[in-house]
Parts: sequence; C-alpha cells; structure tokens
Amino acid sequence: MGLSNLSNLWQRVIAAVIAVPFLLFCINFNDYTFLGLFLLIGVLAQLEFYKLVGSLEGNLPLTFYGTFCGVILHLLTFFIEKGMIGYHNYYILSPLLTIIFFIKLYKSKDGKPFQNIAFTFLGIIYVALPFALLTVLAFMRSGTYDSNIIMGCLFLLWASDSGAYFAGTYFGKTKLFERVSPKKSWEGLMGGLLSAMIAAYIISRYFTNYEVWEWFAIGVIIVVAGTYGDLVESLFKRSINIKDSANTIPGHGGFLDRFDGLLLSIPFIITFLKLF
Repeated sequence: MGLSNLSNLWQRVIAAVIAVPFLLFCINFNDYTFLGLFLLIGVLAQLEFYKLVGSLEGNLPLTFYGTFCGVILHLLTFFIEKGMIGYHNYYILSPLLTIIFFIKLYKSKDGKPFQNIAFTFLGIIYVALPFALLTVLAFMRSGTYDSNIIMGCLFLLWASDSGAYFAGTYFGKTKLFERVSPKKSWEGLMGGLLSAMIAAYIISRYFTNYEVWEWFAIGVIIVVAGTYGDLVESLFKRSINIKDSANTIPGHGGFLDRFDGLLLSIPFIITFLKLF
C-alpha cells in the first residue's frame, strides 16, 4: 500500500519521521550543512512558486534567472554574516536584478513583460529573501553560527502547526478567515498558540542563550505571522485555483506549503531580536 492510500495524518507522520532527523542533522552538524539544506529548500520553493505563477496563461516569469538571483542572495548573505566577505558585496545584487529588465527586453513573445518582471521579483522577495534572512538569524547574536535559534524556531513552527491541526480538526467551528481558507478556525489558532507556548517554555530550558520571555515572544510571532503566511499562500493558491503548491512532501503538499509560515515569520523575528 502506497503513501497516497494512507490518511493525511499518517502521511504527515511518516514524512515527519523521515524528514525531521535529516533536517536536524544538517542544522546541527555545521554551518555549511545548514547552508546546503536551506539553499536547496529555498531553490525548490522558488521553483515551485514560478511554476505555479507560470501555470496561468500569459505568465512567463524568468524562472531560472530569478532562482539564480535567489541563490546569489542566499550565498552572499551567508558569507557576509560569517565574516568571510564584506557588506559591500551586496552591491553585486544591483546589476544582477537590473538584468531582469534587460532580459525581458529581448523576449518578443512575452505579451505582459512588466507583469512577468513583477512576478520574477516577487519570487525573489517572497521566497528567496526570507531564506536568506534565516542565515542572518543564525549568526546574529555572537557573529558565529548558532544552531539553537534555528532549531528553536522550527520546533515552535512545528508545535504551532500540530496544535492548530489537531485543535482545528476536533474542535474547529468558528471560521478564522473563511473567504481565503474555509478550513481554518479560531479554535485551531488557539490550539496552535497553546502548543507553541508549551514548546517555548520547554525550549527555553535547553536553549538558554535566549531568555524565556524571548522564546515566548518568538512563539507568538511565529503563530501570528505564520498564520498570516499560511493565509497569504492560501490566497495565492486560490487565485490560481489549486489546493497544494506541489505534491513533493506526502501529507504536506510542497515546500511552499510546508515553509509558508516561516517565510513571513523570519523578518518579524529578526526585527524583534534586533530592537529588543
């Protein structure tokens, strides 16, 4: 019996049992395996985004060049935050992004060039930039790689998602944002918040380089911004009339589906930790 014949819950469980140890190994082994892991995930998620956008008639985003720009952004961020090259190297992005306009100038068959330029930039901003910011988060406290903050954020995200899933499945009655996501409920949101707060307390006992109140605050940010991230992706998918961004991860859809909560959470987490 294949995975497709199992319930969504069992597909989620099996996928987690296989994927989570690999993720944690890559995050913990060293900063280069961390880079390789999220660089790969970022590339796959960005390709998913461009594929979805390109599924609508007339949409021709620069899939490979946009993804290439995302890779360069991610690599620059890593080596700059690691202290191997200077911040002035970010200027490399200026001509790289400007070339997008030059490429479209020669695409004579593109009937909507500026719309597709916008979609190309959106793939970089919406997908590649948050994954690059994840690297900023990993190096921000001491200038050296800190796997604990990355693992803590993922644990909080998973706790929130799991709590929301079970609370919404068994107790969900009051719709949260029916126009965009009919299945989401306030009960699911509260279940996700409760799970995240429990996880934040447990995490704070082991990852002590951040204060207890900081972990609670990060948990709240992940629940709130992560929920909005999920709603934003749902709005995007409804606009092109699909259910999942892909079928890459059994029970979870694609990489965009799995990491949508992280995409909009990371900018807020970094801002919070920088300001407070």
